[in-house]
Amino acid sequence: MTRVQKWGNSQGIRISRELLAQADIDVGEAVQVSADGGRLVVTPARLVRGGVSLEELVGRIPRDYRPGEIEWGPPAGGEVW
Repeated sequence: MTRVQKWGNSQGIRISRELLAQADIDVGEAVQVSADGGRLVVTPARLVRGGVSLEELVGRIPRDYRPGEIEWGPPAGGEVW
């Protein structure tokens, strides 16, 4: 049992180390929080994204792909280039 508490301008709950271990979530890890039928659901972000690593994502880029430059228009402030 825990309580929703105010921390600065936010609200939060404390989650025990044991409960985090059961959910396979580490301290500092990104999580997805959603509301579902009056419940809060906390899911590790790695599962939300399908567990795809950066290496796998880069491996999906076609070998002949060459990025181009995008024209952003004239400078709008104090840019120096």
